[in-house]
Amino acid sequence: LENQAVAQQLAATQQQYQLNGVSGAPQLLLTPQQTLAQPIVLPPQPTFLVNGVSETLKKVTELAHRQFQSGNYADAEKYCNLVFQSDQQNLPILLLLSAINFQTKNLEKSMQYSMLAIKVNNQCAEAYSNLGNYYKEKGHLAEALENYKMAVKLKPEFIDAYINLAAALVSGGDLEQAVTAYFNALQINPDLYCVRSDLGNLLKAMGRLEEAKVCYLKAIETQPQFAVAWSNLGCVFNSQGEIWLAIHHFEKAVTLDPNFLDAYINLGNVLKEARIFDRAVSAYLRALNLSGNHAVVHGNLACVYYEQGLLDLAIDTYKKAIDLQPQFPDAYCNLANALKERGSVSEAETMYMKALELCPTHADSQNNLANIKREQGKIEDATRLYLKALEIYPEFAAAHSNLASILQQQGKLQDAILHYKEAIRISPTFADAYSNMGNTLKEMGDSSAAIACYNRAIQINPAFADAHSNLASIHKDAGNMAEAIQSYSTALKLKPEFPDAFCNLAHCLQIICDWHDYDRRVRKLVQIVEDQLGKKRLPSVHPHHSMLYPLSHATRIAIASKHASLCFDKVHVQMLGKTPLIHADRFSIKKGQRLRIGYVSSDFGNHPTSHLMQSIPGMHDRNRVEVFCYALSVNDGTNFRSKLMAESEHFVDLSQVPCNGKAAEKIAHDGIHILINMNGYTKGARNEIFALRPAPIQVMWLGYPSTSGATFMDYIITDAVTTPLRLACAFTEKLAYMPHTFFIGDHAQMLRHLTEKVVVKDKEATERDSCLIMNTANMDPILAKSEIKEQVLDTEVVSGPNKELVRAEVVLPVLEVPTEPIKQMIMTGQMTMNVMEDMNVQNGLGQSQMHHKAATGEEIPNSVLLTSRAQYQLPDDAIVFCNFNQLYKIDPSTLDMWIKILENVPKSILWLLRFPYQGEEHIRKYCVERGLEPSRIVFSNVAAKEEHVRRGQLADVCLDTPLCNGHTTGMDILWTGTPMVTMPLESLASRVATSQLYALGVPELVARTKAEYVDIATRLGNDADHLAAMRAKVWMARTTSTLFDVKQYCHDMEDLLGLMWKRYESGLPVDHIENNTVTPVGL
Repeated sequence: LENQAVAQQLAATQQQYQLNGVSGAPQLLLTPQQTLAQPIVLPPQPTFLVNGVSETLKKVTELAHRQFQSGNYADAEKYCNLVFQSDQQNLPILLLLSAINFQTKNLEKSMQYSMLAIKVNNQCAEAYSNLGNYYKEKGHLAEALENYKMAVKLKPEFIDAYINLAAALVSGGDLEQAVTAYFNALQINPDLYCVRSDLGNLLKAMGRLEEAKVCYLKAIETQPQFAVAWSNLGCVFNSQGEIWLAIHHFEKAVTLDPNFLDAYINLGNVLKEARIFDRAVSAYLRALNLSGNHAVVHGNLACVYYEQGLLDLAIDTYKKAIDLQPQFPDAYCNLANALKERGSVSEAETMYMKALELCPTHADSQNNLANIKREQGKIEDATRLYLKALEIYPEFAAAHSNLASILQQQGKLQDAILHYKEAIRISPTFADAYSNMGNTLKEMGDSSAAIACYNRAIQINPAFADAHSNLASIHKDAGNMAEAIQSYSTALKLKPEFPDAFCNLAHCLQIICDWHDYDRRVRKLVQIVEDQLGKKRLPSVHPHHSMLYPLSHATRIAIASKHASLCFDKVHVQMLGKTPLIHADRFSIKKGQRLRIGYVSSDFGNHPTSHLMQSIPGMHDRNRVEVFCYALSVNDGTNFRSKLMAESEHFVDLSQVPCNGKAAEKIAHDGIHILINMNGYTKGARNEIFALRPAPIQVMWLGYPSTSGATFMDYIITDAVTTPLRLACAFTEKLAYMPHTFFIGDHAQMLRHLTEKVVVKDKEATERDSCLIMNTANMDPILAKSEIKEQVLDTEVVSGPNKELVRAEVVLPVLEVPTEPIKQMIMTGQMTMNVMEDMNVQNGLGQSQMHHKAATGEEIPNSVLLTSRAQYQLPDDAIVFCNFNQLYKIDPSTLDMWIKILENVPKSILWLLRFPYQGEEHIRKYCVERGLEPSRIVFSNVAAKEEHVRRGQLADVCLDTPLCNGHTTGMDILWTGTPMVTMPLESLASRVATSQLYALGVPELVARTKAEYVDIATRLGNDADHLAAMRAKVWMARTTSTLFDVKQYCHDMEDLLGLMWKRYESGLPVDHIENNTVTPVGL
């Protein structure tokens, strides 16, 4: 069967189309590419003899021969008949009459004359050869082969018979014997360059390219002007991937024969493959000059116009091809591709259907029509069409890849991987399939395998911009900023107008504080987002990152809304168009039933969100609410997870329920009244669950500092300071106010050993509470020591329901001991030492090595921890301004304020974290360029949670980042008693610290302008008494205000949730719940 297929391929030159995938995930747009025209196989030629006869008959016979050679078959036959009338057994005339009638398609007469010749001389090889031609033409291959074999048996040196025998053997599929027949002919005459070329064609079709190449080269050596061999050799080079050699040989062929149509077509095809489009167009136009009504050439030319983006010209040219050949399914399919690209989707769909009407097994049209159905959300139709395409053509790599992308959308990741692998097996250089498989592996959490896929895609196609961008994304997620920046930059060099790559590169540069060309970059990013939204496209800026750029509230909502729409799309795909789950329209809490609230998060474990709220499920009033926690992540084995599991009434692990529909059904079955979304658009979110509306009321809370932009979220829990009503326009949700602050921290439980501290100093040293400190969970044994003194600080605190300022004293225990041994301990890395009799202290830097769970904050340390500025190369005599946020929250405007503060406070330093480490050099460079001494900035490494919070005691003042505040880090620094200066802007993320400070009772630390921000910080740095009083105030307020009071927070939240439910139960629409709170003036 394989040989028969090859024979059919050789029998006639067939123009075909094949589809190649175009870059772009997740779907593959398919575009046409024509295969090379097949080499020409010469038809068999009949033969005849001229033998000795009478002189007159000889001259007539010669005259007949000349007329035959000139193609004047009628005159040739007339002269032959004159001889035949005189001599009916004249063998040369019988053979010539057989040949004449064969050429004029009078096959029966040709056969009769051949039979007469054999009757005259049954040893006449030429007669048997001509009779073989008759049988071959009639399709009787067995009889044809029998006669050809007889001819070469009778006359072993009979070249034409060997050639005819080879052609018949090819038609019969006996390719090896055909090769032998050609070799026999060439042994008789090695200079037969046409036969040598035909043998090359046969060997090429058999896949024996090197042997074919030798044949063509030998033909050219024999006859350098033989254009066909040059063209055929070009075909071999193209098959071997030697594009430039192929181009050279096709160009040589058309130089030798300017009317060589197939060579022009082949040249156009290979130039198109090389993406040399202008020259490809020229080659096709030359072909059309030779054959203006050649439909396939018009189709190929249209393909080039399509690749050049000349869609209107491509469409017109495809239509011309169809006019010339109306039964041309490939042209209809390719026309549809161009129409779809132009946006004429309905017309494209019609053209695909027309192609399938002409050819129901047209796999390319099945596949491309499936792409349209998928984009229309008709997932079942798309899946059916992809499967149909694969049923027609199981080796269709693009259809496997496209089906895989649908399976990926449905969450069937393993099945998707299988189809991507099948696509790659079929087409090992299918770069798109590698890149898309990398995306799936990334979603599965297999980063190393994903990187391998992206690298392979780039190896196959170094100019594959999408693969470079995908590789950059995985490096970015892993914190490999240098690699990410390099890959995004490469993607942009390859594709300058690549919004995703540009916006992600901008975010990477923001993360490491690389602000070169900052203003232009931000302007371009804003323009990109506005253009994308105007075209109803998914913006390249993620909702969580939108707070970093000067975007309007409406733009931020639009970005979030686009991502919310994706949730609807994904739900539709996963549920295959079934009606989404919707909670019952109305149900009430039955008598004796509690309000059922469900917290949904991927962060129930060692994550900042759990550090903030891990005690809430256990502190809720179980007489009022029934608490469900739905975990979207697997158990990380930490105490955080264990605490949440133990203290929640119901803890449900949905990480083992990957189907969002089933997860939503579980929540609905639990009868949840109010479902709380703690993720928003952060990592691990499954907003698709909320899109299915498993609960009557759905609320945003705590974990995501912005709007969801989703119609399926009803409220966002906030407060009057963070989100005054004038900013309600920034949210699609209604505002639901907590009475104090919506933010909470579990520090009083999780880090209770930091509730108190002992200041350590030399006897004669100035009393400062931020240089050398001891902390422990049980302070009583230390306070009982006679060496303990007291430092009394006067301050003012907010007191009573009217929040009046009253005088208060803060008493700090001070241990006066020689500090030199402590400094030696720190310098040598010693882990423990006795600072006095029966008092062993632990070097705070050793916490991670000595007590892992205490270091992570999972357990309360049971030792006395010593924290010193010397541990972090901080001078004791300096005012230390700190910020422990990730560096992406700093922008040039913020750092300019900080530099001004350092200039105003001469003996001060700025303490930052290498978060990430790549940002340090850029921060330092920026400051030095503005005249700041490098020693004025100190960087420390990121530390485990307990040390991270505890070392905040060493700072005098925290300088918050206005662009995006320290949220968890703000709570951390305030728990250490360190004042924090902030300045609210217009986004929620920029106002959290203000809310924290108001709840703490220190609104004087909130600036309204940049100048006021600088002034507040400067006064704290230069006025020692003011600084001491403010530190005392913050220290006392930690335990007297509501900021860290989880029990009170739970009570307030239960009240708020109750008000939401009351509105619902009363049939009232969702609306703002102000909860008798008032926004302070000026905020």
